[in-house]
Amino acid sequence: MPADPPSTRALAARRRVGIRIRDARLWANLTQESLAERVGLDRKTIYRIELGTIGARLDWLVDLADALGMPLADIVRD
Repeated sequence: MPADPPSTRALAARRRVGIRIRDARLWANLTQESLAERVGLDRKTIYRIELGTIGARLDWLVDLADALGMPLADIVRD
């Protein structure tokens, strides 16, 4: 049975998280590819997370926060 589509609120939260990750990546002067290598994901996954088209798993968010040198809370705050 397919999962229900995410709510409008969840989609907006994904986008905000993606923007924070992108901004932190750019501030750290990293490309999507170099960030992906640091966290063990592919560049397309980073791209999709930044756009908010996919929801990032918690373990990905932890790894991204570490790679970007920022607290996880700063990525997911509302």
